[in-house]
Amino acid sequence: MKTQEVISSVIDAQKEDIDKTPEGLLREILDDIPVIENFCSIITGIRRCGKSTLMLQILKRSKGKSLFLKFEDIRLSGFETSDFARLNSEIERRDVKILFFDEIQIIDKWEIFINQKLNEGYLVFITGSNASLLSKELGTHLTGRHLSSELHPFSYTEFLAFKQLNNNVESFNDYLQIGGMPEYIKNNRGAILQHLVDDILYRDIAVRHNIRNVNALREMTVYLVSNIGKPVSARRLTGLFGISSTSTVTDYFSYLRDSYVIDFVPQFDYSVKAQSRNPKKVYSVDLGIFHQIKTTFTEDYGRQLENAVYLHLRKKHKEIYYFNKTGECDFVVMNKGKPDSCVQVCYRIDDLNMKRELGGLKRALDYFGMNEGVILTYNQSDLFEDEGTTIKLIPAWKYMV
Repeated sequence: MKTQEVISSVIDAQKEDIDKTPEGLLREILDDIPVIENFCSIITGIRRCGKSTLMLQILKRSKGKSLFLKFEDIRLSGFETSDFARLNSEIERRDVKILFFDEIQIIDKWEIFINQKLNEGYLVFITGSNASLLSKELGTHLTGRHLSSELHPFSYTEFLAFKQLNNNVESFNDYLQIGGMPEYIKNNRGAILQHLVDDILYRDIAVRHNIRNVNALREMTVYLVSNIGKPVSARRLTGLFGISSTSTVTDYFSYLRDSYVIDFVPQFDYSVKAQSRNPKKVYSVDLGIFHQIKTTFTEDYGRQLENAVYLHLRKKHKEIYYFNKTGECDFVVMNKGKPDSCVQVCYRIDDLNMKRELGGLKRALDYFGMNEGVILTYNQSDLFEDEGTTIKLIPAWKYMV
């Protein structure tokens, strides 16, 4: 339980910090964050990807008096549901109409309080680092009254802007090695990302889901991140890392995805049942994290390039699959259930892999009745035309800007 005095002093102290904090790099998603009266705008994403900074940027552009409160402040440790009444008194006393709450989901029954403020006509913004935790509670009390946005680590274009680099193959190579986590880009200390992953595994997953064998969770995480771009399935991993239950492996997959450590791409099939049954390709949410915790000893540049392309596509599209029917294509992008584009990724096209890479893409294009596709490379450009089908080779660093 917190006293009125403590809550008030924390709000004042955080406001003082905000006033001194520079806006930083304006995020590409900034203008797309919905600002609608009587709606709660939710911003989710992996820890330390810049959600608080984005909220600060929204706050400084908002019209009207606002209040900001970060609930992970140590001074608010022990904040209880009953303390929302005291917070409400502070909101009314300060005569604000726009509310910014950072990581509010750590407080029990937070969604009831948010629903109350929406009913009273407040404009509300909240951030969170766990997708399912937010969606479950929002679905209970805020159905139809919230709009969600995902914030990712820096895109390649944001990386260029942050580092003040020109777009060329050297800059792109830096991005493949460093990734997009702001603090790591700024300080270049691997411990930042290693500790970040440990925080997520222990605080956001193990504690919340009462997982006792945290070492098994960590070993599985390292394995998945080390195998980016490869198909994985819960059934095939059952028995490894001391986990004997397929359902437990499936749960761990879900926890890691909800915490934005990894993501999965399903194999395309018009049958939803077949999609759920087939192995899914795994990708890291950030290439910096991949380099810091991977256990592979060979540099698979093709997988790194594929992961970077996936992260680029994921920021723009919600329906992404891989194709594997008599040939493989890395990404099939759908739009409202209809094929939009087919994208193959190959670090370098040569005589040994040309037939396989072009053939896999061509089969995907034929399957979907399309006549143009792209192969994204590290630094090759070319054009292939065959029987009415056009395939362009484009350097990924040109495609991703």
